[in-house]
Amino acid sequence: MANKNGHRRFGAIRKLPSGRYQARYPGPDGRMRKAPETFARKPEAERFLTLVEAQMLRHEWIDPDRGKVALQVYGERWIDERPNLRPRTVQLYRWTWNKHIVPFLGARMVNELDPAMIRTWRSDLLTDGVSIGGAAKAYRLLRAVLNTALDDELIRRNPCRIKGADQEKSAERPTLTLRQVFALVEKVPARYRALLLVAAFGSLRWGEVSALKRRDVNVITGTVRVREAYSEIRGRGLVLGPPKSRAGARVVALPAAILPVLREHVDTYVKPDADALVFTTGSGRPILRGNFNKLVRWHQTVASIGATGLHFHDLRHTGNVFAAKSGTSLRDLMTRMGHDSPRAAMIYQHATAEADTAIAAAINAELEKLVSGQTDDDGGAAGASAEVG
Repeated sequence: MANKNGHRRFGAIRKLPSGRYQARYPGPDGRMRKAPETFARKPEAERFLTLVEAQMLRHEWIDPDRGKVALQVYGERWIDERPNLRPRTVQLYRWTWNKHIVPFLGARMVNELDPAMIRTWRSDLLTDGVSIGGAAKAYRLLRAVLNTALDDELIRRNPCRIKGADQEKSAERPTLTLRQVFALVEKVPARYRALLLVAAFGSLRWGEVSALKRRDVNVITGTVRVREAYSEIRGRGLVLGPPKSRAGARVVALPAAILPVLREHVDTYVKPDADALVFTTGSGRPILRGNFNKLVRWHQTVASIGATGLHFHDLRHTGNVFAAKSGTSLRDLMTRMGHDSPRAAMIYQHATAEADTAIAAAINAELEKLVSGQTDDDGGAAGASAEVG
């Protein structure tokens, strides 16, 4: 705004030899700053200065020099400074950042990014053959980094505003019937049968089940306590750390029908000390995920029971389906699965022991029906053997 003498009260405008107009203004520190671009007309420069002055009066102004940091540098620092990330998560973040974000946007200054750039970046990812799921992971990571830039007052607004870009549309994973679970168990070496049963009926992740120790397994009460999980990190091998989420530390009740197999496994294959791993290779070493497939001939074995393409993680998915069919509440189900929720399911963890036991009992009732031949298990022949051991 200009005073009666024609001089502006805030900032200054001058006409350049090119005929365009340049706007300059003092920051709160008294140092003069230039507008990030020049203007074709003087009124445009005046509007810019009016906007900047209003932002300062509302304490919303952000020093444009603060955001002059390359996105690649800022993002790498962001990953380094994240607290309590599991090693595997850090590895995935770095891979996604360097593969899908840095090549496209890494050289841009953080304060240069705008919604149009983000839309073009995502479109280029999909055009280059990145899956919707992969693009969604990259978008969520970039948005998280820029949310921190917003908190650090490097930008005024997060440019990641594409509706639905953070959503993955993964294909529905397969599940097994009860009969298929036992058919699979009978086809693997005896040493690994209890592992499959605990993973399936306890809804455990690979890293959780492979890290169980003798002190975590109570074969009398039929519970397992998840305290830790293994991650396989390239260049470092197996790394023992906390479960995937806060709610991942939990106690899970197992169906009574599988306890005889678990007891026999512990008596036969597990060393007596409390810290001995429950599931190991024949040489007593921790089981690597890739090696397990070879030890049980996974692909051939799952194909032989009519479940071609089944992943080990689908056992957990199968167990979650069995638990959901028991009629338990969503909160109790999420606690059993070890998932965080918007209402912080971990708060209810200690209060759900009775409900979790009911889940195991409901699954066990179905198992007993199968063993006694009272159910045909989704169309299978009634009375077929379901023994494991």
